Amino acid sequence: MGALAMITVIRTNKSMLSKRREKELSFVHTSTEKAEYDLPKATAETLQGIRETLQRENKSRRLKRLVAIGVVGSLLVTLLFYFN
Repeated sequence: MGALAMITVIRTNKSMLSKRREKELSFVHTSTEKAEYDLPKATAETLQGIRETLQRENKSRRLKRLVAIGVVGSLLVTLLFYFN
């Protein structure tokens, strides 16, 4: 590849850069248009309810994980003693 071809490729890539940037998906815009969504304001009660729900779900998930690890661990220990 000659030097002239490399220069041509660089110029082409440079000219296409602005077109690629326009097509990118981004949440940051420099325009002043309003966003298409309006999120409702959350009250303290709503946030507290969400927090309690998430804590309950995490607690049950943690308990299930602990039980599963205990069952698998006891099974492995039993098999280890059986085959020794």
